[in-house]
Amino acid sequence: MKFDIAQYRDLYPFKSNFFVHSDSLKQHYIDEGEADETLVMVHGNPTWSFLYRDAVKEFSKDYRCIVPDHIGCGLSDKPSADVFPYKISEHVDRLEKLLDYANPKYPLTLVLHDWGAVIGMGYAVRHPERIKKLVIFNSAAFRLPAGRPFPWAIALFRFTELGPWLNNQFNAFSIIASYVCTLKGMDRRVREAFIGPYNSPANRVATTQFVLDVPLEPGDKSYKDLLHIENNLKLLKDKPTFICFGRRDVCFKKFFFDEWVKHFPDAETHSFQAGHYLLEDVSDEVFPLMRNFLESDSKRG
Repeated sequence: MKFDIAQYRDLYPFKSNFFVHSDSLKQHYIDEGEADETLVMVHGNPTWSFLYRDAVKEFSKDYRCIVPDHIGCGLSDKPSADVFPYKISEHVDRLEKLLDYANPKYPLTLVLHDWGAVIGMGYAVRHPERIKKLVIFNSAAFRLPAGRPFPWAIALFRFTELGPWLNNQFNAFSIIASYVCTLKGMDRRVREAFIGPYNSPANRVATTQFVLDVPLEPGDKSYKDLLHIENNLKLLKDKPTFICFGRRDVCFKKFFFDEWVKHFPDAETHSFQAGHYLLEDVSDEVFPLMRNFLESDSKRG
């Protein structure tokens, strides 16, 4: 069942663009704004570029905003796991190829949320010279800190057969997230737009596979990729960095925020009474701070 974005163009009034990869998979992205300076906004799971709709409206007046949907997500093609290897390195490769095609003016600023931080930082450590600044929301791009528990909110979907079954049958991951990841709650149509792209079992392979790919042990298929990203964050330590976290995140608790600060001790940091979908709760507070950071030449923004 194809998701009809036309019903939500009042919320997401952007032209759809598609990059066709060499294997014929089509990757959707929005590309708004005429400025040379570019913001690349990278979403996580189980969201899509809709997450950044208000950020694009806010910043495309002054920046070029490129916002992709990962393969399997949003308005991009949604291949089965037999056709597409849903793993970190593959998503980083796709982001790299899409940006090579979109040809932004470098260096650019990355805006990262959730698993989008792993993918975005995977790109950044490959090309540190292409990165101007980093904007980091609730997320991680490193292994689970030692001694810390795996987030209970996604454990069901990572460690049991029941979780993937519930997601396959009922879109459980995306629907549950739409309720527990924001403190304010979502308008009905906003929720519909968030979960709509994952409206059939065939269309929500990615939301299951992203969780199954979270690497925890050396034998996990993406463990080496995550370790490589973590070990090379040092290549970015001198980039001006802006970290905003919602303190009421059911997944990325404060120890993830603390771990980011260990890697980027000079970052400008802010925390809010907000959930995992930070921009749904406090965009009115985040955007002025983010704009000041983007417009500043100082290391701390």
